[in-house]
Amino acid sequence: MGDLSGGRDRYVDFLRAWAIVLVVFGHWLITGLVREPNGAISAPELLATVPWTQWLTLAFQIMPLFFLAGGHAAGGSWARARNEGRTAAGWVGQRALRLLLPAGVYSGLVLVAVAICSAVGVDPGILALVGWAMAMQFWFLPVYLLLSAATPVLHAAHRRWGLRVPVVMGGVAVVADLLVVAVHAPVVGLLNYVLVWGVAYQLGFCWRDGLLAERSVLPACMAVGGAVAFAGLVVLGPFPVSLILVTGQHPSNTNPPSAAMLAWAVGQVGLALLLAPVLRRLLAREQLWRLVRPLGGASMTLYLWHMLPVLIVAGAFYLTGLAPEPAYGSGSWWALRVPWLVVLGVVLVGVVGALRPLERALSMVYERTRPGDLPRRPWALGGGLAASVSALIWFAGHGFAYGGRFPVLPAVGLAVGVGLVMVTGRSVVDRGVRLRLGV
Repeated sequence: MGDLSGGRDRYVDFLRAWAIVLVVFGHWLITGLVREPNGAISAPELLATVPWTQWLTLAFQIMPLFFLAGGHAAGGSWARARNEGRTAAGWVGQRALRLLLPAGVYSGLVLVAVAICSAVGVDPGILALVGWAMAMQFWFLPVYLLLSAATPVLHAAHRRWGLRVPVVMGGVAVVADLLVVAVHAPVVGLLNYVLVWGVAYQLGFCWRDGLLAERSVLPACMAVGGAVAFAGLVVLGPFPVSLILVTGQHPSNTNPPSAAMLAWAVGQVGLALLLAPVLRRLLAREQLWRLVRPLGGASMTLYLWHMLPVLIVAGAFYLTGLAPEPAYGSGSWWALRVPWLVVLGVVLVGVVGALRPLERALSMVYERTRPGDLPRRPWALGGGLAASVSALIWFAGHGFAYGGRFPVLPAVGLAVGVGLVMVTGRSVVDRGVRLRLGV
């Protein structure tokens, strides 16, 4: 259940794997723990406490590549489905369930832990901090779900207008961002979650269909133009350099995605296309591919579960007082980032290994419940997506234990949403039963 793209292009799979690895590495790097005199653990915000570290986000904000790879793979998948006469509802339901099953199980397990901790009297502040840490990556899920659901429409626009579609989307995103910054219209800015990341997704369609030739001048123009535009918006404009949310910083490049983030995404896509010929030759080597392929296949697992090792290490080394604690942000503190990252990596390998039986079980559930080409109860698919997206947005903004309390309504919303999407696929099970019975 880890493979979101289903793409067969090694370079596309590499981009997805590289994006996930850098996201995990970046989250771990900026997560610093401090043991307070009373024994409690806090996590000061590194980007706000040590402002120069905001420049590091230029190396770790790599999600445009994930959306690029996702668009490339989804465009190919939907084109094949359409040519085979399959329905848009069936395709969307299958893509949604492939993402919602692992996200739903992850959320369910975390929420069970939150309920237990709340019942036994864990400090609400600590519970809220842990709940936020376990949901900090969730912003991606509702955006990707919405783009997946809109793929048949977006791809139809792509087939008719090609590169003009991402250009128009980018133009609308810039206007929306101008309204956010100039007249403080935050509601308008919500559009940019779909528009800015949707530009990278739509460029994936163009790349797959040859409208963005890797050896043409266009990728170079995108790379240079995007970098120059980003630098201008940061140096001359109102935007910060940080490509990750910093508390109290306004405007932000990520909440909502800004014109500067759009420029960064375009430049990053251009660079990825420029590097494609060289990296394709490297990935043709089986020794390297054997290292990359497992990462791509486990991308969803890595993305969802990568903060669990932080909690394990915090309990083992910080609550016990075993971890050395030099001054936060000092040279010694940075030197200790190396063993910190190594230990987290080792723990994550163990976590991923322990989750393999769960992944196999989820794959079996998916095969038994995935929507067919003519899903039953199509209303359930729309309702399930709406409920799931709403719940995931809430978790992304508030965490799993906002205010130290169990989030009843979002938890119910996600459970209902996943259940409704699964219900649309019950016909697959029913048909299998009828065939076995000879009916």
